[in-house]
Amino acid sequence: MRGVIFDGKQTQVVDDLDVRDPGPGEVLIAVAAAGLCHSDMSVVDGTIPFPVPVVLGHEGAGVVEAVGAGVTHVAAGDHVSLSTLANCGACADCDRGRPTMCRKAIGMPKQPFSRGGNPLFQFASNSSFAERTVVKAVQAVKIPKEIPLTSAALIGCGVLTGVGAVLNRARVDRGDSVVVIGAGGIGLNVLQGARIAGATTIIAVDANPAKGDAARQFGATHFIDASAVEDTSGAVREILPTGADHVFECVGNPKLIRQAVDLLDRHGQAVLLGMTGAKTEASFLPAPMFLDKSILGCRYGSSRPQRDIPLYASLYQRGQLLLDELVTTTYPIEDFAKAADDLHGGRVARGVLTF
Repeated sequence: MRGVIFDGKQTQVVDDLDVRDPGPGEVLIAVAAAGLCHSDMSVVDGTIPFPVPVVLGHEGAGVVEAVGAGVTHVAAGDHVSLSTLANCGACADCDRGRPTMCRKAIGMPKQPFSRGGNPLFQFASNSSFAERTVVKAVQAVKIPKEIPLTSAALIGCGVLTGVGAVLNRARVDRGDSVVVIGAGGIGLNVLQGARIAGATTIIAVDANPAKGDAARQFGATHFIDASAVEDTSGAVREILPTGADHVFECVGNPKLIRQAVDLLDRHGQAVLLGMTGAKTEASFLPAPMFLDKSILGCRYGSSRPQRDIPLYASLYQRGQLLLDELVTTTYPIEDFAKAADDLHGGRVARGVLTF
């Protein structure tokens, strides 16, 4: 079968992958569509250390082909959106409703794939850049068949992370002010999360002026082209003189992290979503933090996928959550290189690979 692998030096599309049958508590998925996210490319450039060779992809949707023993919540033929949380469901964090903190779901990559008899790792317990993948049952979340799978694929990472950061982690309230630094795939979902939450002033900041229209479509009330102003913080302060209630950094740049903290109003919170290098350092002034300000990390939107994915699917069906509009371009899996180039060039909100 076809898939995208990274061997530590280069990525390539291959057609001779194999995947094992699902075991107890597992599900075999025929992947229909998978979004290309910066996290996939962060494995390639080393920002995210990961063992190789690995089958890439972590944001996908497809159709259940088979289930292992003990799986009852999905059956063959069901449409599912895939999460990356292979959480155990039994530890203290899972029991508290914090599956993103499950220690058994992080840093334990499996090898369900093989090529020429040699095992390959599975990225983010998912590997949606393959025609078929095997995941833990908890990762397969049933969705209505009316939702296009090219759109449903994006729920599993971009939507869970961006919208979830707003609703679950920051808990943005009606009337709050929000600044979103970076209007890419995650940033757009933060914007629509803020809109859904009822924020009244929502400012998007990006150095690519072409992202302005999309930012406004997803919920921004203001767009600041960071390439066209000398002082981005000053431009934000012209709109919010005392600062923002919430600032989301969606780029992973130390200078922008500092900017996010500096833009906070009293009792404001900066939420860090952009992925930095493992040893990258950022600085901030501690004195202003005594005005009840806070800096929040956020893993995967602090999500509970079996609850949140059906919720977002419902919001989509009611016209409140935009999914189709996130899909800028679809590419056959063979065009992975072009999709990656478009991602690097900032030409897409989300490119979606199809099988």
